[in-house]
Amino acid sequence: MQVQAILRKHIAETILFSQEYPYADSDSFLENGVIDSMNVIELVLFLEQEFGIQVADHEIVPDNFDSIAQLTAFVQSKQCVTA
Repeated sequence: MQVQAILRKHIAETILFSQEYPYADSDSFLENGVIDSMNVIELVLFLEQEFGIQVADHEIVPDNFDSIAQLTAFVQSKQCVTA
């Protein structure tokens, strides 16, 4: 399964309590009220466990965590570093 699909599924099920992710991959989590600060912490743990990456505190910024598209790019860039 692709990174985007895994992220969509996880956010839909564990944060939105839905079967499907109802937004476009480029839609802002903040603007749409998708995640809050507690969800970000949970999301960081999920990324580290699911994708085997380390997320530093300074990387937890909207540029990396504000949409499926940004999260996907972030995860893929981290996977390239650890590969």
